[in-house]
Amino acid sequence: MYMEPFIQLTNVSKIYGEGEAQVSALKNLSLSVERGEFVTIIGQSGSGKSTLMNLLGCLDTPTQGEYLLDGEPVSSLSDRQLSAIRNRQIGFVFQSFHLIPGLSALENVELPLMYRGIPRLRRRALAVRALEQVGLSQRTHHKPSQLSGGQQQRVAIARAVAGAPPVLLADEPTGNLDSTSGQQIMEILTSLWRQGRTLILITHDPAVAQTAPRTIHIQDGTILPEGGGS
Repeated sequence: MYMEPFIQLTNVSKIYGEGEAQVSALKNLSLSVERGEFVTIIGQSGSGKSTLMNLLGCLDTPTQGEYLLDGEPVSSLSDRQLSAIRNRQIGFVFQSFHLIPGLSALENVELPLMYRGIPRLRRRALAVRALEQVGLSQRTHHKPSQLSGGQQQRVAIARAVAGAPPVLLADEPTGNLDSTSGQQIMEILTSLWRQGRTLILITHDPAVAQTAPRTIHIQDGTILPEGGGS
């Protein structure tokens, strides 16, 4: 029996601006990702990879084309509906950690769970477990300023996975880290993928891209044939 891809983009375009100021960030792009895959998307600055990340993460919608996430058409949903899907289905890890300075590591991880209405004791348990998964069980009460860059990114990963979303989107997750910390972050992300998550990682770094079984090259808003690329 045919199983449809977990993520399916079909003939997707994204256009910003109007008239002479119009910019085509994505051009008639199609992409499928199976449940449980680890895919890296590599491209230079201006290639369209960040726009693609925003569409995959339901942070934006395409100008044209269709996006199916777990069989659900999300291309034409309202902001409220997109927000609900993000909360349920997608965990985000960004180059900048986006931690709240006045909150402890534990409180930062708990915050999205609170927004989802998860009861206090349950979200505390989920946050503690997520911090254990990234090796920070001894740093739960530290504020971001008391943590290294690599540790802050681990907190951000814990925050992304605490609610057990099936999809993890990582946008240049090692971009602000030294090589040792970056390697540790990649090991954590790879471990989370092996536990069953679908992992999509966006990067401009060929060494990072090579950690995935499948790499997609994007250039000028289009996907190059797999096996090719620069």
